[in-house]
Amino acid sequence: MLLTHKPAAVGEEDVTRLRGEGWSDAAIHDAIQVVSYFNYINRIAEAVGVEDEPDWT
Repeated sequence: MLLTHKPAAVGEEDVTRLRGEGWSDAAIHDAIQVVSYFNYINRIAEAVGVEDEPDWT
């Protein structure tokens, strides 16, 4: 949630914590890319008024 709500607050200590949990640098990079992409797409969808599909509720 930190990357979504306060991206500038993400720092080396967060990366170190993930490494301590066994995450590789590639996995950390991939997670950042996925989170960032979904944040971007969700903002686009909200801005243009995309409605949820009926079966999503």
